[in-house]
Order: sequence, then structure tokens, then C-alpha cells
Amino acid sequence: MDALDWLAMVGSLGAAIWAGFCLRTLLLSALAFLLFVDFQKRRHPKNYPPGPWRLPFFGNYFQMDFKRQHLVCQKFVKQYGNLFSVDLGYVPCVVVSGLPLIKEALAHKDQAIVNRPMTPIRERVFNKYGLIMSSGQVWKEQRRFALTTLRNFGLGKKNLEEHIQEEARCLCEAIEEEKGQPFNPHSKITNAVSNIICSITFGERFEYQDAQFQELLRLLDEVTYLEGQHFCQLYNVFPWIMKLLPGPHQTLFRGWEKLKLFVSHSIGKHKEDWDPDKPRDFIDAYLKEVAKCTGNTTSSFHEENLIFSTLDLFFAGTETSATALRWALLYMVLYPEIQEKVQAEIDRVIGQSQFPTTANRDHMPYTNAVIHEVLRMGNIIPLNVPREVTFDTTLAGYHLPKGTVVLTNLTALHREPMDWATPDTFNPEHFLENGQFRKREDFLPFSIGKRACLGEQLARSELFIFFTSFLQKFTFKAPANEKVTQKYKMGLTFAPASYRLCAVLRG
Repeated sequence: MDALDWLAMVGSLGAAIWAGFCLRTLLLSALAFLLFVDFQKRRHPKNYPPGPWRLPFFGNYFQMDFKRQHLVCQKFVKQYGNLFSVDLGYVPCVVVSGLPLIKEALAHKDQAIVNRPMTPIRERVFNKYGLIMSSGQVWKEQRRFALTTLRNFGLGKKNLEEHIQEEARCLCEAIEEEKGQPFNPHSKITNAVSNIICSITFGERFEYQDAQFQELLRLLDEVTYLEGQHFCQLYNVFPWIMKLLPGPHQTLFRGWEKLKLFVSHSIGKHKEDWDPDKPRDFIDAYLKEVAKCTGNTTSSFHEENLIFSTLDLFFAGTETSATALRWALLYMVLYPEIQEKVQAEIDRVIGQSQFPTTANRDHMPYTNAVIHEVLRMGNIIPLNVPREVTFDTTLAGYHLPKGTVVLTNLTALHREPMDWATPDTFNPEHFLENGQFRKREDFLPFSIGKRACLGEQLARSELFIFFTSFLQKFTFKAPANEKVTQKYKMGLTFAPASYRLCAVLRG
């Protein structure tokens, strides 16, 4: 090898080393820059609530464990107190526990915590519209209209109660067709409960054998479960990456699109024979409001919002009450002695020949207590529907900047050992005092404040009439050689895992 070749080889080697050094330096510099940006984004103001350590970019995402987040929060409450902070990606969140703090956060007169946070998933699906996820003037207009319209179509009136009674009768007939053999009550209960809100929104009910409607209820169940899963929540952290990848989040979006398409088709059918002077249901009434606001560019009443508001009513009016009734039957199987006491009260107050009515409720303290205990133990929305800080405020002496997401820890509220005699055991005595029903201030399954559940009255009527009708006619038992447990699945709601039972006709 001559000197020129040797110099060329050394030069090539030096260039390779230099290139490698530059690449490594470039990568390290890029990483350092990203970490600096992440630090700046995640830096919280002074006097911010304490919380667990956070990973770069992900925050506390991996610590939350979305399948058991209600239990994770209990651990953090013990460590940090009744107000602690976590970051889900770049979203700053605080979790509020304890009745005084929850009341201050949700029902305080300055209304600093009244908006809904708009996560990437919610924004893609609902586009800031509807009843549940809208904020500001849009929410005020939509909620006011919905409440008025629901009342006009029977909310709190006898004709709607008669409709619930009739649906309960149809459901009991469908259960009787199982002839005491093991079956999964999920689809029958969901269909029956959904028919109540469908009669108000769409002006019709659907038969339990209707294949198309069964598919819609399956989709509703699917999106409810998927949205709470890790992969879908990861979309909220890195939407710009996740939207390019396959996975359950894409199934979630397709499911919501099919549900929106169903509502859109129903609106189209309404338009074919719509008479603005004779509104038949929520959709008709909304179309009339849209017509009144034609040309008003600031109005929130338009067809896109009609789709989302109707879908919200369909979802909220189906999922929570149906889930509560599934928990109720599960607890009756697990606690047969409580089931017997409910049946004894039904026999004494109503008998076997009359339909249950909400007027019976005041004379049936034990049954009423059992239903309340179902809602407490069922824990259907463990961290409540999230809210967002509207403007900089303080809570418990800590500073909460605008945009902070607020989660209220209903699990801790409803399982506080100092307040509940047997917090982790199904016990109707929690709602009884000297044999009479006892209202409790620390029981908030429907939330409180301006954004409390607008369907609370309807849900309470449904739960009482359906549950009482079930136990008036049947005794629920576990199938032979099958163990019924309190296993659950976590999505947007906390629901019992799939189970089977036997409904035996009472003599």
C-alpha cells in the first residue's frame, strides 16, 4: 500500500467517524430539544396540587391503568390527599375527592369548573357539539332546549310512566320466554331501556328481534367499552401518530360513524312527513327550532348539532340505566336474602296483579334503598363525567389554571369507610334509618351543579319500575354449576362482565 492509498483509507475512516459522531450528536441534540420542549409544556404553576412523578411525553399515562383507574386513584388519594394531579400526555388533570371539595368544585357559585374538556377522540367524534361534550353558550342553549322538549314529551308526566310500565311488561314477557333456563339478560335489558328514550327522540320503539336495532345496540356497547381502553386513550396522547395506525381506535371511530349515520337517516325520514305544527318527538321539535333560526349565523341550532344531541340522548338514555339494571339483577342473584325482602315488600304494597308505579316508591323504603345501593356499589361512572376549568381559579388553596381537567372521585365518595358502615359490601341498610328510607348528601351518582345529569328523573323512574316489575314476577338465581361473580369491564362506564342467570316464575 503506497502513501496515497494509506492517506485515502485514513481519510475515509475519519470521515466515517465524523459522520457517525455528527449523527449521534444530532440525535442527542434533537432528544435534548424535545425533552426541553416537553419540560416547558408540562411545567405547572406554583401552588399546583401534588401528584406522582411523570414520564416525559406520556405523563402519568402508564400509571393510571385504565382497566382499574378507580383503584389507582384510591392509592393516590392515600398518598397525596383529596386533591392530587396527574398528566395524561400533555393534558393536566386533577382528581377531587371528599364531599366538601366535590361540592366546591362542581356547585360553586362562580362556576369556574363548568366546561367539558375536548380530548382528541371527543373532538373527532363530536366536534364540540351535542349535549354532553359542548360548552359555553352552545351547551346552555342545547341543554335548555332539551329539558323543555323532554318535559313536553312526557318527562315527569303520567303518560311517560305508562310507557315505561308497558316496556317493563314486554321485557318480562321476553324473560318469561326463557322458561327458567340460563340466559344472558344484557341485550334484552338494553333494548327495553333504550326503547324509552327512543320513543321520545325518534318517536318509535324497536322490537327485541329487530336485527338492525340489535346491531346498533351492539355498536353502542362496543364504543362504550373501547373508548376506555389503553390503545384508544393513547390516541388522546399522540393523535397525530395514532390516526395513521390501525387498531381498536379505528374500530371505535367506525362504530361512532355508523351510529351517527343511523341518527342521520332517522332525521331524513322525519323530514319526509314533517309538520312543524305537530311535533311528534325530539327530532321534530328540533327541526322546528332549526327552521326558526335559519339565517342566524350565531345560532347553535343546525342539523349537525341535531345529530349529536340526539346521539347523546340515545347513548345516555340507554347505557347508564341498562348497566344499573344489569348490576341490580346480579346483586339479587348474589344476595338472595335481600331479594326475598324486596319481594315481600312488593307483595305487601303492590301485590301480584297491579303494575308498579313511581307513586309506590314512597311506600317501599326497602326496595328504594336496594336500588340506591345498586347505584352506590355499581359505581357506573367512577370518576364522573370530566369537567374543565373555565378560567384560572383556586380549589382547596391550590391554583388551577384554565384548561385543567377536573375528575371527581365518586368511588372514594361512595366507599368512604368513615361514612359507610360496610363500604365494600352490598348493604341496603346504608339507605335506611329506623325502617324508613334515608336520603344521603354524600350520594351523588347523577353528579351535582349546573351539569348534573339532565335525565336523572327519567332514570330514577325507569330503575324503580323495571326493577320492581322484575322481582314482582321472577326470582333470579345462578344457573346450576355456574358461579356468578362481581367481575367487571371498564370502558366509559363501569359495567358487570357478561353473566348468565335463571329467571324463575314466582308462584
